[in-house]
Amino acid sequence: MPDNLKFFYSPTEYLRPWKLASLACGIALLILGSIYTPAPDWDIPISFIMAGLTYWTAPCSLRTLLERKWRLLPLAAFFTWLSVDGCYAFYWYFKDPEALHAMRSANAPASLALYGICGVIWLYRGSLKGLARELRNALVSR
Repeated sequence: MPDNLKFFYSPTEYLRPWKLASLACGIALLILGSIYTPAPDWDIPISFIMAGLTYWTAPCSLRTLLERKWRLLPLAAFFTWLSVDGCYAFYWYFKDPEALHAMRSANAPASLALYGICGVIWLYRGSLKGLARELRNALVSR
């Protein structure tokens, strides 16, 4: 497949320690939120499902937009929807349809914002050391 039609990152990008550590921190915050926030649609399983899909797809979707890979835009839109709302709706449809009906419209904007933030955090392809070096060089050259 040509490089300009690749959507997902290579497996090594998903296994970078700094990305996995940030994912673990995010999941920990989601679990704490599910425990301490009285929301009928926030539980531990959906926290793992949505975080996992976001980790897998958010940087790829953002890169599609930033690099103007318009042929991949339908794929990016699909995975954005799947991560932000699709898996949430599917999960709650079977677990508690009333919670889905009550909370879906509130969940979507918050989840989309978090999806975008995570896309920015995990966008960089490389080590944390490489990211720090590039940021330092960018700041020094200004």
